[in-house]
Amino acid sequence: MKERIKNLRKSLGMTQQEFANKLGIKRNTIGQYEIGRNEPTTPIMNLICKEFNVNKEWLEQGTGDMFQELTRDEEISQYMADITLAGNDSFRIKLESILHSLDEDGIEFLYEVALSYVKTEDKKSHS
Repeated sequence: MKERIKNLRKSLGMTQQEFANKLGIKRNTIGQYEIGRNEPTTPIMNLICKEFNVNKEWLEQGTGDMFQELTRDEEISQYMADITLAGNDSFRIKLESILHSLDEDGIEFLYEVALSYVKTEDKKSHS
C-alpha cells in the first residue's frame, strides 16, 4: 500500500502537501502512509479513488491499472469541472458555454480537432 500511494502521488506530479490538500488531510498523514506506519482508512481510500480517478483494486491489492478508464463523456465532464474550479475568467466561461451548446456532431468534430492539435504538438516537442 505504501509504495502504491507514493507511486500514485509521484505519477500525478504532486508533493505530499499538494496531495494532502486535495484530499483535505494533513501532509504528515500522507507521509505516514508512504512510510507504512499507517494505512489509509476505507473512507480515505475511497476519497483517493474518487479524487484522482484511481482503480480501487489497484490501490487495495496492486492489481489492474492505476487509473480507471473514463468514457469520453466522463473525460469531458471532468475537464469541465476542472475548468470551472480553476477560475472564472471570461475565456473559460465562454468555452464552457460553447461546449454546452454543441450537439453530438459538433462535440465529435471539436474532439477530433483537439486530438489532431495535441498530436501535432507532441510531434513538435519530440523534434
